[in-house]
This record gives sequence, C-alpha cells and structure tokens, in this order.
Amino acid sequence: MVRATRTDRAGRCPRTIGCVDNQVVEFRVWRVPTDKVPSAILHMARDRGPLRRTPGVTFQKLLGTGSGQSFTLRDADLHHWALLTVFDTQADADRFADNELLQGWQRICAESLTVRMTPLSSRGRWAGREPFELQQPARWHGPVAALTRGRVKASQWRAFWQAVPPVALDLNSRAGLLMSIGIGEAPVGLQGTFSLWESGQDLSAFAHRGPAHQQVISQTRERDWYAEELFARFAVQRVSGTFHGRPIPGHTATGGADAGDGSAP
Repeated sequence: MVRATRTDRAGRCPRTIGCVDNQVVEFRVWRVPTDKVPSAILHMARDRGPLRRTPGVTFQKLLGTGSGQSFTLRDADLHHWALLTVFDTQADADRFADNELLQGWQRICAESLTVRMTPLSSRGRWAGREPFELQQPARWHGPVAALTRGRVKASQWRAFWQAVPPVALDLNSRAGLLMSIGIGEAPVGLQGTFSLWESGQDLSAFAHRGPAHQQVISQTRERDWYAEELFARFAVQRVSGTFHGRPIPGHTATGGADAGDGSAP
C-alpha cells in the first residue's frame, strides 16, 4: 500500500492521494533475567488485547525471539522478547512511549532496545494484512532495517530448516550488519528475522548477491515453502537502548539517496 503527501497547486490534497503524516513503525526488544521469565510469559499472554485496543496503533505483534540459526525449538531465547508496533503518526508513537503496558515490560527487563522507523518498501502480507504504508518517494540515505516473516507450510518444515543454517552463517558474517535477531509468533511454523544495517547498499549486497541467500530464494520459488510471507525494508529514524550489552549506532539520517535498490530484502 502506498501513501503520498503531494498537493495540487492550491495546496489541496487530491482525493486519490490523501494528506497524511508519515506512518511510524517501532521494534522493541527486552532482555529479562531468569527470575523474570515467568513474568514475561504472562505479559505475552495478557498484553495482546490491550495492544489491539490502544488508540493510534494500527498493527501490533508480540514476538518471541531466537538466534535464527535454524528456526527450531533449540533456537528459542526465553530471555529476549520483542514487540512490533505500527502507528498512523509520530504523535501516536510518542504517546505510546508512556503506555502502562510498556512500563510493565520496563519494570521486569534488565535491558531494552527501541528502533523507530518509517517504511521504504514492503511486499507480502502478515496475518492477511499489509501493515506497512509507503511514502513516495521511498528514498533514504542512512541506516536501514529489514523485516522478514513467513508462515511455513507444515509439509515444507524439514526442507526449510535444512536451508536456514547457511543463510544464517552468511548473514552474521556480512559487512554492515549492526544486529540481527530471529522472531516468531510461535515456536515453529511462524518464523522471521529483524536486522539493522549501516546502509541500504549493505543490505542489498546480502539480499541480492549473497550465494546462500540467492539459493534459498530459488528454493522458495521452486518448493513454495510459505503459505504467507512478508519482506519489508525501513528507514531507521532513531535507535535507543542496548542489545547484548552494547549500543547500536542510530545515525539520525536524512532522505535523499537511494537505500540500495529500494526493493524489499
């Protein structure tokens, strides 16, 4: 879905375009100590309803995390939990920062990371929806984030798991990678990754020129692994907090130069 902010010569918005603020996307990760893991699991169970009813939140997913090395149960990380939220406007995102739900997570966590972004490109659906609305032109000079999510067909789990390790190894050795984490709505079958990159060019080098990733793309088309899939790329506006005990460069960036080739990873 594409949104634009152009106006006609009189400063009015054409009806087919609509004047809107930029959509804001935030990705949060919390690290909880061992004695707070039960509290985190409780939050995962009870926070979904309040999130859906939060004004200004147009899409949200509470997520478990893992290393992303194989996307099997042995990857699961009970000490890291994530939240993806999409807002109509920056004001909505700013108000959400004081939400009691977030404060509850902050009270039990030992470390947190928040990435604020705007969509650059998106292809596919998540739970039947297209959650990210794109601004035109989708050009960006600065750090980018990539989000992948797929619902793997049960008949394809074995083939999918066999293909993951070479891609994970290639990803973690790539120049320009700032961080990556496996994400999922369920231990198996609903799998994804979130990663931060110094530039769109670095992300494109991995997504479109890495041999392991190219092989998986080919196998995905041949074997039709996914019942549903989504690939999205974002302009990183701000990064705050730490991940695994270290800060991640946020690089307040400005629009102007193309973030790679502008396509989804």
